[in-house]
Amino acid sequence: MDGGAAILVLGAALVLDALFGEMALLLRNALHPVVAIGRVVGLLDRKLNRPERGESARLWRGVFTAAGVALLAGGFGWLVAALTPGIPGGWLIEALIVAILLAQRSLFEHVAAVAKGLRGGGLAGGRAAIRHIVSRDPASLDEAGIARAALESLAENFADAVVAPVFWYAVAGLPGICAYKAINTADSMIGYRTNKYAAFGKATARLDDFANWIPARLAALATVIAAALTGNDARRAVRVIRRDARTHASPNAGWPEAAFSGALGLALGGPRSYPEQDTREHWIGGDGKRRYGPKGIERGLKLYVAACAVNAAAGLMIVALRAGA
Repeated sequence: MDGGAAILVLGAALVLDALFGEMALLLRNALHPVVAIGRVVGLLDRKLNRPERGESARLWRGVFTAAGVALLAGGFGWLVAALTPGIPGGWLIEALIVAILLAQRSLFEHVAAVAKGLRGGGLAGGRAAIRHIVSRDPASLDEAGIARAALESLAENFADAVVAPVFWYAVAGLPGICAYKAINTADSMIGYRTNKYAAFGKATARLDDFANWIPARLAALATVIAAALTGNDARRAVRVIRRDARTHASPNAGWPEAAFSGALGLALGGPRSYPEQDTREHWIGGDGKRRYGPKGIERGLKLYVAACAVNAAAGLMIVALRAGA
């Protein structure tokens, strides 16, 4: 696909996702690509990650799983990209696939539901909404804990569900975004340091870290720019990124979280409770306000919308630069 068509595809995909989100009506009778990827990963998990196998055997089977799902998805993207130029309106097929693999609107809606739950249903409403976007124990969260969890999810998923897909489409076309989405989906299923997945999911987790390394930092940059455009504290965002981004347990998640924390003056991170264990994470922007409620989430959503616009412009610019190269 030539550069002009790629710009058209990405621009249309960004608009479609912003307007229609998950496009449930379009996919009502079709298998969502992420669901399809999840089924493949689940099948490989059941067949290859058997507890009676040794750690080394499960590690190598995990390498096969990580590489296999990435190559399978990337191959699908390559095939579609090769066929669509010969079909009238083929660019729209590609745009629809890219839009389905983005999550700008759906992420906004899920996080906004938490603020709405807190306002309308108090603590019970907030806990009911937050359970859909985080894995920590909702019963352990007070209002401030729910609000922090929502903003952390917003910041982290801005990087891996919005910036990363746009980045990988911009630099590697449809094969790039499809392969990335497969890696990220697999990581969300098996990339854990539990007894079951420490060996089998290690390769997937490392591959996901690699795939998100640049996007996470681009997400932080987009957030800083968005903060400057919306009257939030861009300078403080830069300061918190430099001080706290690398203290996060993840090599990537700390960057967008630090950017959001600094821009909003709201602390993120800190102690948290999961069904399996309690953890004492470092505070991100710990000198900011630690106790806040739905208003803090709503401020974060406004910043997020601006950061999505910055990210869209950057993605289109990368595609344009590739076209001119």
